[in-house]
Amino acid sequence: MMIRKPAGRPLGDTEYLLEQWGWWRMGDMGVPGYTSPTFALMRQAGAQTSASKNYCITDDWAIAVDSAVARLSHRDQQMGDVIWLYYGAKWPMVRVGKYYGISEGKARELARAGAAWIDCAVSGLREVA
Repeated sequence: MMIRKPAGRPLGDTEYLLEQWGWWRMGDMGVPGYTSPTFALMRQAGAQTSASKNYCITDDWAIAVDSAVARLSHRDQQMGDVIWLYYGAKWPMVRVGKYYGISEGKARELARAGAAWIDCAVSGLREVA
């Protein structure tokens, strides 16, 4: 799994958490919520062709980050959308900037500010854990 990082700089804890949240969010996209028991037995009998999931985040953390991103989007729509599109939908930052009619640098500033906001929003969970 390749982690997207600009200019080779290491990701901070919150950016890494957001990156993992994005993979978690996309993990079972398109999979129906209900599977018939017969289909489940057929799948178990055959060879497993699906690749293992490559994200490293628990469901509790992912739900907390998801909630924080939703609160950020409610508070500041553009900043929340930049976080959603870059980390959640895995758009490149150039595409995010073009979508909003801003430069890539400005989009990166919004993403860094959004990551800082989310860091503050989930900091209480870090102290509990």
